[in-house]
Amino acid sequence: MTDDARLAALRARYADARSDQTDDPDFRKAIGLAFTGENRRSLPFAGVSTLLGAPFRPEAPDLPDFGGLQVALVGVPTDLGVTNRSGSRFGPRAVRAVERVGPFNHALRVTPLAERRAADIGDVPFRGRFSLEDNIADIAGFYARLAAAGVVPLSVGGDHSITGPILGALGRDRPVGLVHIDAHCDTSGPQEGTRFHHGGPFRQAVLEGVLDPARTIQIGIRGSAEMLYEFSYVSGMTVIHAEDVDTMGIDAVAAKAREVVGDQPFYISFDVDGLDPAFCPGTGTPEVGGLTPREAQRILRALVGLRVIGGDVVEVAPQYDPTTVTAQVAAQMLFEMFSLVALAP
Repeated sequence: MTDDARLAALRARYADARSDQTDDPDFRKAIGLAFTGENRRSLPFAGVSTLLGAPFRPEAPDLPDFGGLQVALVGVPTDLGVTNRSGSRFGPRAVRAVERVGPFNHALRVTPLAERRAADIGDVPFRGRFSLEDNIADIAGFYARLAAAGVVPLSVGGDHSITGPILGALGRDRPVGLVHIDAHCDTSGPQEGTRFHHGGPFRQAVLEGVLDPARTIQIGIRGSAEMLYEFSYVSGMTVIHAEDVDTMGIDAVAAKAREVVGDQPFYISFDVDGLDPAFCPGTGTPEVGGLTPREAQRILRALVGLRVIGGDVVEVAPQYDPTTVTAQVAAQMLFEMFSLVALAP
């Protein structure tokens, strides 16, 4: 039965109210970004596509301190380090094409673009397309400049080899912690004449002294390559296999992640093959039996309030996914990281 007094109050408040009017201060921040004028929403299908709909600032890398940005969204389009299917060089372009992710994170009640000076600054400028070693050096130099300017990087790869030089830049002064969601530990050794491949960035980061294995947790691990990951266990990393997630439960996994990284700076690296290929088929090394997107979101959101200093989403190979769901998931996980950065101390 309708409460007449309540209905009258709702009519008085909302009968003539516009979509861009609200009393909630958190909603007002999001509306300020979603609407371009009086009661007129921006068109998600028009204009230039950028990562998470952020302003496009390709000139920022040429400016002192990146033009005063606090957060830089960066594409890293290289996949010369893959061991199976290539194609993640197209990952940044695919994620940029995703519309309608953000601006408001309802679970964390934050509009990250309203809280931080952030922009899509384009892609890492590679000197060429044929040398993996040159690409790694180019990434290292670019992120060293971001780190020196105090800019938090949120990146889209590219294959997982990109994370090694990023950690090298961010952990140069002291080793950082890591929350790593993946099907694979990526701690194998050099293969076929190179240590720069997507199966070994975290071994190299530990050996270079930029990643603290005791503050590293790897979640969702599974598949047929376990025999390559002895380094994870010997070095003291915390490894949670996909089946352990079922046994422990998501809340316990999330609590373990918070315990491992503690209150010190840490990085997030998200390989889309950490999710089941039912949700992310567009990747080079799919492994059945993975996490769901909602489970991954819960794990990431549980890190709120901790000292995240950057993150990446890697291994999006859009040509293996005609549905575009892989890029959709990648964009959402990038947005979750951005939300954590906006709320980090």
